[in-house]
Amino acid sequence: MSDNNAPDTAQLMEQILYEVKRVVVGQDRFLERVMVAMLAQGHLLVEGVPGLAKTLTVKTLASVVQGQFKRIQFTPDLVPADLVGTRIYNQKTGDFSTALGPVFANLLLADEINRAPAKVQSALLEVMQERQVTIAGESHKVPSPFLVMATQNPIETEGTYPLPEAQVDRFMMKVLVDYPTDEEEFVIVERVTGPAVQVQAVATTEQLAALQALCRQVYVDPALVQYAVRLVSATRTPEKHGLKDTARFITYGASPRATIGLVEGARALAMLRGRNYALPEDMSDLVPDVLRHRIVLSYEGLSEGLDSDALIARIMDTVTPPAKPLEHEKKAA
Repeated sequence: MSDNNAPDTAQLMEQILYEVKRVVVGQDRFLERVMVAMLAQGHLLVEGVPGLAKTLTVKTLASVVQGQFKRIQFTPDLVPADLVGTRIYNQKTGDFSTALGPVFANLLLADEINRAPAKVQSALLEVMQERQVTIAGESHKVPSPFLVMATQNPIETEGTYPLPEAQVDRFMMKVLVDYPTDEEEFVIVERVTGPAVQVQAVATTEQLAALQALCRQVYVDPALVQYAVRLVSATRTPEKHGLKDTARFITYGASPRATIGLVEGARALAMLRGRNYALPEDMSDLVPDVLRHRIVLSYEGLSEGLDSDALIARIMDTVTPPAKPLEHEKKAA
């Protein structure tokens, strides 16, 4: 990522964020994570109670980048064809035609993913991984860029199907969305009950694809990659990293997808912050979001009232980030 187009890039990203913030109040951290996922071409799992502007954020973002937005409400009676599409028989011509499903969009919101049965979940996860669907033996590619944001409701557990570990692992990050502050809520009410805000389209999907390509060029120091490897390794074999007491609380640690997610995420966050090299804090900011859903707690851990965030905090206290290497500046120069 050369310095001459860094200002244009930073300016374009600022404009995108500015437009989204004209509609969405607060939720800065959540919005930043959505942008990181978008730049790093990863998918997002979002957990939060209803009414926290999860749908609104993605819908507004799609308008701003002139992308196609589709929303699927997951229900227990959903079948894979409702998602990916199906073959339709035309009686007049005697031919079959393919009707593509709602997954053919740039930004796809899978609402309450844990309400659908496993068959539907696996159909969505195939699209996320392969970026294509197969209908009657024919492959159809989804548009690019393609981002899936799935939400799950933490309150109601009745009538929900927990996502299997292998499926959850496909999501780059799991973000927890919290209630707004009193000040933010006041602004929300004023904005919703006032005149409607029309967002401007400030970018195109082609420009977004160019930003994603630039993101891949952000420099990540080998010491930082090593830090990501050590963090993920500490979730699998805590005793090797001086965390003997923690080992009994973890059944399974994170997969190599977590390490890749940390490096790609650090790149995207550095780019959002206007740099063409990643710093240790870019990575450590994302560690809880990238690891949270990938650690499976043991019965002992659950019985002691621990959650994955508490264990991640312990790991981060022990596995320290590298000192800010000066190599970046030399490379950038």
